[in-house]
Formats: sequence, structure tokens, C-alpha cells
Amino acid sequence: MTTGISTEPPPFARELLRWRHARRVSQLELASRAGTTQRYVSFIERGRSVPGREIVIRLAESLGLTLRERNALLLAAGYAPAFTESALDAAALKPVREALDSILEGHLPYPAVVAGPRGELVAANAAFDVLTEGAAPELLEPPVNVLRLALHPRGMASRVVNLDAWGQHIVENLRARSLRSPDPQLDRLVAELTQYVPVSEPGADYLGFAVPLRLRCPEGELRLLTTLTSFATAVDVTLAELHLEAFLPADRETAGILRGRAARRGRPASRSAQM
Repeated sequence: MTTGISTEPPPFARELLRWRHARRVSQLELASRAGTTQRYVSFIERGRSVPGREIVIRLAESLGLTLRERNALLLAAGYAPAFTESALDAAALKPVREALDSILEGHLPYPAVVAGPRGELVAANAAFDVLTEGAAPELLEPPVNVLRLALHPRGMASRVVNLDAWGQHIVENLRARSLRSPDPQLDRLVAELTQYVPVSEPGADYLGFAVPLRLRCPEGELRLLTTLTSFATAVDVTLAELHLEAFLPADRETAGILRGRAARRGRPASRSAQM
């Protein structure tokens, strides 16, 4: 005889268990990180204890979840999100926009872009034109996706000397991020970009610590390294998901070419795509 009482764990319990398995963390380790006991974590996952808002936040932080994922976990537990999500043009983000514009301009004569979590172009400096030269007009129509621009056959790909190694580096980094923070949209983008990258065995086309971008331009071949910067202490979802990608010359020839292009172009300020 059925009693009509469900034994299914509540949404938060299921989500916590899913994330703990995804992160490959034991109950004991998670409890230690969050400052609680294994017994309490076990009770939460079995639906026998209802966690308070503070412990939900500590558990989410201990699992290394993004701000967006932490908000979702709070909602699953029946609490309001802890982190705001501002529009890029919101007044609250004005100081951030100004700071990013200063960084972009200060990185000249080398290219730099600000992008969203799936490669959405937010802003770029004037040297970005060396990356867009010859790209199909449809790839440059807003909203521009810098990842698609980089690997699409009608984008930068036809000018990338080491498309196999460099493209594989991009795809594998995206795939690793998607595994850590599942995202169907990112999965679809990874599947698309994978089609553009030639399959090859790892070679010696790196500088011992990074895969350089070898890009043909009218003045010769550029060899560029990239650095990614994010707002590690951000408490706004939008800001936390932005990253700054700066390209640096890997040799004197590349630096000279980019300085020459800057001298002929002048020194205009950075331009924004959405900011």
C-alpha cells in the first residue's frame, strides 16, 4: 500500500550531490572545506536536513562554483540569489568599463579584447584590426564572437600558420571549462569550432610553456602569445564572466610590425562592442 509520501530528495539535495560528484569531492572533503561535518553533508544530500542560507553559500564556494552557479544553488534551496547580474551598460559598471577601456588603450600597439563567457566581443582596442583583416563581413556583424572569428575558415583561420596546434589549444580549453561548468550553449559552440580545426598530433610548435599564434599579415608573420585576465574578486555575475585577452609579441619582429602599424594608424581610443 502506498502512503503518497515522496522519498525523492528535494531539489537542493539533488543539486548538491550532482555538483559534488562533478567535482569529484567526497562528503568528508566538502565538509572540511565548508567548515561543517560529514554527517551534516550526508543529511543534506539525503533530504533529512534543510540547510540555512549561509551554509548553502559556503558549500557552493567550497565546490568552486561560478557566481551564476551559486545563485542557481541558492534558488534550488529556496533562497534569493546572493549575487547581482548587471547589464553591461548599467551605471554600477561604469567604473569597470572605464578601467577596461584604459587597459585596452594602454596595451597598444598590441591587440587586446574583452569578451564574455562564450566569446562574445564586448570591447577591443584599435590593434584588433590585425585579427579581423580579410574576415568575412558576416563574422564581423554584431554580436561578434571572437572564438568563431579566430577559427572559422572565413575568419582568421586562413591566415593562421599553425591552425592545428593553436586551434586545438582553444578547443581543449573550452571543453575543459564546459566539463567543469556544464553549459549546453558552450557545448554547441565547442562542437562547431571542433569542425574547423585540423586534427594533428602534438608537435614542437610552442615556446616551452604556451602555444603561440602564428598569424600572417601584409607585413609578415606575427608570433603572438595570449594572456587571460578575469575579475577574480567580482561579486557581480556579469563582471565575473568577463575576461580580458591580451596578445603579446613573442619576438622582436612581431613587436616591430605592430609598432609600425600603430604609427601608421595613429593612436585612437579603444572601441566598445556592447559596453
